[in-house]
Amino acid sequence: MSGNTIGTLFRVTTWGESHGKAIGAVVDGCPPNIVLAERDIQKELDRRRPGRGAASSTRREDDRVEILSGTFEGKTTGTPISLIIHNLDAASGDYDPISDLFRPGHGDITYQKKYGIRDHRGGGRASGRETAARVAAGAIARKILDREGIEIIAYTRELGGIPAEGGTPAKIEPGGLLCPDSKATRKMEARIEEARKTGDSLGGIVEILVRGCPSGLGEPVFDKIDADLARALMSIGTVKGVEIGAGFEAARMSGSACNDPITPDGFATNNAGGVLAGITNGDEIVIRVACKPIASIEKEQQTVNLHGKPATIQVKGRHDVCVIPRIIPVCEAMVAITLADHLLRHRGTGTILSS
Repeated sequence: MSGNTIGTLFRVTTWGESHGKAIGAVVDGCPPNIVLAERDIQKELDRRRPGRGAASSTRREDDRVEILSGTFEGKTTGTPISLIIHNLDAASGDYDPISDLFRPGHGDITYQKKYGIRDHRGGGRASGRETAARVAAGAIARKILDREGIEIIAYTRELGGIPAEGGTPAKIEPGGLLCPDSKATRKMEARIEEARKTGDSLGGIVEILVRGCPSGLGEPVFDKIDADLARALMSIGTVKGVEIGAGFEAARMSGSACNDPITPDGFATNNAGGVLAGITNGDEIVIRVACKPIASIEKEQQTVNLHGKPATIQVKGRHDVCVIPRIIPVCEAMVAITLADHLLRHRGTGTILSS
């Protein structure tokens, strides 16, 4: 297995490197007769593209997507959908001075150990640039979910150690840090500027809510919906932890406090996060992901070169200070891809969604 494909019925394969000619995705298993245009995908890509916001890289990519196959007269045909996004502002020369050094926190050293070769220009397949292809594929998955009334929304729960204490997703304003707490947002912005000035980076926590998901999605025993959601989200390079519902807090609770009482009107609480025994229970799915700080920083760090000799490194170039908020549409995309796959598996065939 190459590890470049996710899904069982709704299958997504991404391809391309950060500094190659293009990146893209192939989506196989999408039901036919779903209205799909490039603008449907573009609006999601515009949320992720670089060069937007205080925490973002100055790399300028329009991220214009082209649909190469799988549609006819504005509708999906049920055949593989091929998507391409050209790289236009790579600036590969920024990496030449450190081509023989392993960057701490990156996959340079593990790719070299595994393959005996690596693309030093921005990390190749391990680059965050690859996530644009995921967002493009996720936009197609969302078209399937939209028809079922399933909504996914993600937002900033914490950044640089500063938590969002209040607010609701309804209060999130487009652009900015996508945080529902305006007071916390101002503190986060100041923290970002502080990290930028010192040549450092920050991590954060993204919370993802799924509303309108029916009960019954998920397969025993190893294809539990929460297991597959965690797998999909952990496949994002920056994600180092996933929790669902009460998450790690459940370990500190008693059974009587953790169990969600069942009433004729539904569950009284939602510590389960919308999942019981690996199957959706019809309640809101609640997921949080921990994102590590950006690995590319200007501070001097200790490393080794290709020959194992000690060295120091400073990573120059154009890099985000924090993956938030650009990682938010990526998280939404991976949840959408997973849910679309499980929805089709639950229904037994993709054709029942066609009109």
